[in-house]
Amino acid sequence: MATLGKEIERAGTPTVLITALPTIATMVGANRTVRGIAVTNPAGEPALGADDELALRRRIVERALEMLATDVQPRTVWEVGE
Repeated sequence: MATLGKEIERAGTPTVLITALPTIATMVGANRTVRGIAVTNPAGEPALGADDELALRRRIVERALEMLATDVQPRTVWEVGE
């Protein structure tokens, strides 16, 4: 996925990658990365109740959208809670 994001960026469209493996994403060259929750569930946590998981997913997506709207240095990683 990081390679795909990098190529989309090269074509001129900004992207944000949500992944639990941000080190790999930055090594491959992804410019904007939001650290996800776990490898098996980067954008959620099934152990949470339905309402709590929905709130978590919303925070992750809102963080990614905030990053998309922000000028960042290449290979920047943001946490969900920052």
